[in-house]
Amino acid sequence: MKQVVQNYKSGELAVLDVPVPGCKPGGVLVRSAYSLISTGTELMKVSEAGMSMVGKARSRPDQVAKVMQSVATNGVPATYRKVMGKLDSYTPLGYSLCGVVEQVGTGIDDVKVGDLVACAGNEHALHAELNWVPKNLYTPVPDGLAPRHAAFGTVGSIAMQGVRQGEPQLGEVALVIGLGLIGQLVVQLLSAAGVRVVGVDPDPARCELAESVGAAACGDPASAAVEAAVAELTGGHGVDQVYLAAGGGSNQPVELAARLCRDRGRVVDIGKCRLDLPWNAYYEKELDVRFSRSYGPGRYDPAYELEGRDYPIGYVRWTERRNLACFLDLLARGRVDVEPLISHVADFDDAVETYRRLKDGDLKAVAVLFRYPEQKEEAGEAAEAEAPAVAVPAVRRGGGASAPARSADAPVRLAFVGAGNYATSMLLPHLAQRDGVELSTVVTTTALSAANAKRKFGFAEATTDLDAVLDDKSVDAVFVVTRHSSHAELTRRALLAGKAVFVEKPLALTEDELAGVLAAVEESGNDRLQVGFNRRFAPLLQEAKTRFGARTGPASLRYLVNAGRLQQGSWYLQQGTEGSRFAGEGGHFIDTASWLLDADPVSVYAVAPSGNEDLQVVLHYPDGSTATISYVTTGAPSFPKETLDLVADGKVLRLDDFVRASVYGRKRWVSSRLPKARDKGQSAELAAFVKAVRTGGPMPVPLESLVATTAATLAVRAGLAGGVPVTLARAR
Repeated sequence: MKQVVQNYKSGELAVLDVPVPGCKPGGVLVRSAYSLISTGTELMKVSEAGMSMVGKARSRPDQVAKVMQSVATNGVPATYRKVMGKLDSYTPLGYSLCGVVEQVGTGIDDVKVGDLVACAGNEHALHAELNWVPKNLYTPVPDGLAPRHAAFGTVGSIAMQGVRQGEPQLGEVALVIGLGLIGQLVVQLLSAAGVRVVGVDPDPARCELAESVGAAACGDPASAAVEAAVAELTGGHGVDQVYLAAGGGSNQPVELAARLCRDRGRVVDIGKCRLDLPWNAYYEKELDVRFSRSYGPGRYDPAYELEGRDYPIGYVRWTERRNLACFLDLLARGRVDVEPLISHVADFDDAVETYRRLKDGDLKAVAVLFRYPEQKEEAGEAAEAEAPAVAVPAVRRGGGASAPARSADAPVRLAFVGAGNYATSMLLPHLAQRDGVELSTVVTTTALSAANAKRKFGFAEATTDLDAVLDDKSVDAVFVVTRHSSHAELTRRALLAGKAVFVEKPLALTEDELAGVLAAVEESGNDRLQVGFNRRFAPLLQEAKTRFGARTGPASLRYLVNAGRLQQGSWYLQQGTEGSRFAGEGGHFIDTASWLLDADPVSVYAVAPSGNEDLQVVLHYPDGSTATISYVTTGAPSFPKETLDLVADGKVLRLDDFVRASVYGRKRWVSSRLPKARDKGQSAELAAFVKAVRTGGPMPVPLESLVATTAATLAVRAGLAGGVPVTLARAR
């Protein structure tokens, strides 16, 4: 089998072929499905291994003390041989995984071969294809919980033990210093326990992520905003608990803890940071300093971990194993969500390169998973259920002419199919007065609505006969602005008729409908298609993106859509025929995110609370970027409808409901407030479409992007049905 190892002397990382461990009594042999890289603890070990001998000594003074004691006892030569022999050996990495039981040792009766288990331990839950795990360091995975999420069990238990040491109470306020992997989990656990949380981290992306998973406010440790948030939430008294989840040699975390903690508050050390306590500050407030030891009671006790001797629940309520089971239960019930924390999933064979990218900073991540090839081969059906895929159809163009020849001087003749509220309020007013445009024909199902549109906007003809319009050779482009259920079929027919098509979102409500549209493109050779994703054309957002500039690293994007409730009787509520609200509107927000991130998503994860239409959609992109779209209907009507934050490379782009935008970096830019109505890009989008039709140039948005956005929107439904991430598989 293969296992990730490191030589602490040279710093070499390797994936070695090693013997399969035996299945000893009192434990199980587990074939790994996913294992989690601890981007804190493991990267610290990897970095230390790359140091000089002096650097290693400085980073581990505790080990230097042991060496000096050995010198005093055994002499220099013997100690040197002992130390060099230990350093020049391969050591394992990893301590948190999920896998399938392959063999059961004697004395084990709580799991069987084929069961999915989460495993812990830096000697037993390693980055290896197979591990032997003793009874008290594994626990069965609840039904329905994805293996990639169960792989967080150990780090979740570390965060949970830290929270237990803080003894949080309902209604309290906590400060979490350090928003790495453990800090992010502490934020979620505290929020689930009814505690309001303020987070502290110098990385804006991590602050943004913590706010998206439950923190009330987050900021840089030097920011006045953190102290202001604490003062507001606590009435000026200070937080009840502080959780130190930071690493490094700075004493700033413990000093900040003393400053922001209330009188007789609790300070819990979870991470490995400097603890030079300022005596006066801690004495005057009589602060209670506590330490959290790894995953919980039982850790470092060989009788518990190796011999399987449990502690009586009446005396020790929460042990390592019970913490592990509790965290998995919270995951399974949706109280904690680790999917937004997953920055990257790497194949196990790419482990060395993945560590290199993490160490060098090429891959900026909160959590990284290794995916094992045996998961698909051995877990088979379980692997397929855990990660379903929605196909992104390939765009194939036939041999026909994409842009029919037309006179550049002739007006662009447009026909509208549908003349409802959106067409008459957001599209036609921009087209009716545009030079070089002729409104040829409006088609509706009722004669009166066609007559009204003709009178108001100056159409030459009004009709209910769609075939006549599609057969009219003088019509250059057709706008499809009807109810959602008819979009795909009308678009298909118009493409086959050789027309350029502008279809309002959504392009399609099902994968079959999307395939039908693309079949029409291939059959006719006509790819002149635009979907009404207008936000990327908004002048304010375009200027903000330009001022934000190019990215060098992954980005974190948060998009809050305060959609509000629909009026009773709205046709949007007819989900049986018209699809869900998100199916109809979600493409807007996915397209905007993808445009800002300059890529199409590769996976989609969606969750929805029961009882309303609120959604949380997490999109993952090829470079490790993530976009979280919160589509909510239960917010206050007075709150802005759309707010967006993009964080990357030490910069932040902020959009406030298309009224104001700002970019924070080395220089700050803030737009002037728009004097009139919000410009969400409809006018610029229509101008770009008309220009493409007139000149025969490329359409405003590549067809491949329109298809990818539509497929991602459809994947939300599949993700909600399965409760697991959905891979967007590109067809070839």
